[in-house]
Amino acid sequence: MIKAVFFDVGGTILDESREFATWADWIGVPRHTLSAVLGAVIARGLDFRQTFEIVRPGFDLEAERERREAAGRPETFDDEDLYPDARRCLARLKEQGLLVGLAGNQPAYAETILRGLDLSVDVIGTSEGWGAAKPSTAFFDHVVRESGVDASAILYVGDRPDNDVRPALEAGLKTCLIRRGPWGHILDMPAVAERSLFRIDSLDDLPDLVAHHNAGHSSPA
Repeated sequence: MIKAVFFDVGGTILDESREFATWADWIGVPRHTLSAVLGAVIARGLDFRQTFEIVRPGFDLEAERERREAAGRPETFDDEDLYPDARRCLARLKEQGLLVGLAGNQPAYAETILRGLDLSVDVIGTSEGWGAAKPSTAFFDHVVRESGVDASAILYVGDRPDNDVRPALEAGLKTCLIRRGPWGHILDMPAVAERSLFRIDSLDDLPDLVAHHNAGHSSPA
C-alpha cells in the first residue's frame, strides 16, 4: 500500500524550459543551440553540466551562478514554471490522506522558493540541503526518514529512469516514471522503465492510479 508520494522537482513538477533559456541568454548562445546540445548530452548519458562545457569550455557553473546573482539575474523559477497538472495532482493526493513530498537535486535556495508557492505538500527537501544528491542511496535514505514510513510504502515520481527510477528502486521504493521534459523523451531505458509501478504522460493520471492501487491492497475490514 502507498502511504507517501515524493516527487522529483525539475522536469517532473517544474518545467525547466525558461531556466535553460535564461542560461543561453546569459552565456550568449542561441537558445535552440543550448537545447540541441543538452539533448545530445542526455542521449550520450552524460551529466547535464557537460552542456555548458561543450558550448563554453572551462565553464564553472557555481561561479556563474554567483555572477548572475551579483548582476541581478539570478537562476530562479516561480509559479508560472510549474507544469499545469502539478498543483492539481499534489492536492488530490493530499485529499487521499497521503503524505506528499518534494525531493530533488536542487540548490538550497529552491527550497525557499518551493515553500513560497504554497503547494499541497508536507515535506520539501533538496540535495544541497540534505548534503546528498541523486542517484546516491543517501538521498533516498533522507526521503525514507522524512516520510516516516517504510521504503516499500513510498512512491517516488520522476522523469529520469537513471537518476530517479533506478536508484529509488534500489532503495526499496516504488516508482512512477513520467514521460515529459528532455530526459523523459530522450533517455530510453526500457529495462528500468518496465520495473516502475506506473508509467504516465501526465500527473493528472497519478491520483486515480494510486487510489486504485491502494484500494486493491487495503486490509479487509
